[in-house]
Amino acid sequence: MNRRTAPFTLQQAAHESPTLASLLARARDASERLKAVEELIPVDMRAALQPGPAEGDVWCVLVTGSAAAAKLRQLSPMLVTRLKSRGWDVATIRIKVQARR
Repeated sequence: MNRRTAPFTLQQAAHESPTLASLLARARDASERLKAVEELIPVDMRAALQPGPAEGDVWCVLVTGSAAAAKLRQLSPMLVTRLKSRGWDVATIRIKVQARR
């Protein structure tokens, strides 16, 4: 077993691990998607959203609360259009309601 004794950054770890690099790339992509549509989402609602994973042409958005999820469902056609105009292949936004913390 080869162990490092000195601390290293997440970027260094990702460089050495293809699996971790892929995970970081997916997280970065999800965050960029949310940033691309952020201005279409009401300011008061933005804190209730978190970017989720994208699988094929479906992007998942994690939402805290059913009211925010209902509003996001209304906005989803505009969000899909925005994402397509920015180069993402998105046909559907899946909304997953999370329990409040």
